[in-house]
Amino acid sequence: MLSDQELLRYSRQILLPQVDVDGQLRLKRSRALIVGLGGLGSPVALYLAAAGVGELHLADFDSVDLTNLQRQVLHDTPSVGQGKVDSALARLAALNPEVVLRPLRGALDADSLAAAVAAVDLVLDCSDNFATREAVNSACVAAGKPLVSGAAIRLEGQLSVFDPRSEGSPCYHCLYGHGSEAELTCSEAGVVGPLVGLVGSLQALEALKLLAGFGEPLVGRLLLVDALTSRFRELRVRRDPQCPVCGARHGQ
Repeated sequence: MLSDQELLRYSRQILLPQVDVDGQLRLKRSRALIVGLGGLGSPVALYLAAAGVGELHLADFDSVDLTNLQRQVLHDTPSVGQGKVDSALARLAALNPEVVLRPLRGALDADSLAAAVAAVDLVLDCSDNFATREAVNSACVAAGKPLVSGAAIRLEGQLSVFDPRSEGSPCYHCLYGHGSEAELTCSEAGVVGPLVGLVGSLQALEALKLLAGFGEPLVGRLLLVDALTSRFRELRVRRDPQCPVCGARHGQ
């Protein structure tokens, strides 16, 4: 049940016929893992906490740096030098004390990542490197958990949903293969702050749709954001039957 306080807090969301009280209850009973509490993870964590997702599991091994504050709006100047998980805990608890927060402060190895994914209903990859994205994808495929994946660098962003519960859904590896050893990070190539805010907000929206059960998630579709021209493009993405990550799950 929702308390009177919760009904009031989430009233504008509950007014939507696509959400209603039943959808809000589903959000309250949901658990989401956010991998990375930087530029993408900031709006993801803030909006999911504000929306009333019952449990947020927060994973990040890094500390807040002054250069982060241009885009990582979850953190502030007094939190510089503090662990990002601890900074996030304070901000999110102040935003919505109804939400249960589970900190994951260290780097996740294969075993701890598998356990973290198994403990939730949905995973949001807000990391900034290919190795982590591949590891998170593999863990989600193995556990059968949906993955909302976002990326942003320079003036370009990408977003997709990979859902191993759906027979036709590709996984991250189907789309990106083995990646590139020459992959750049924001610290090397730069990024404009509102772009990561936009992509992260869209990740949060996709998560709410999946958890509350409304709308059409971005499964099998890749959304491309061009911040320079303010244009969006959508590409269809098919599952690779020979994919070494998800092929075996679908009997290939």
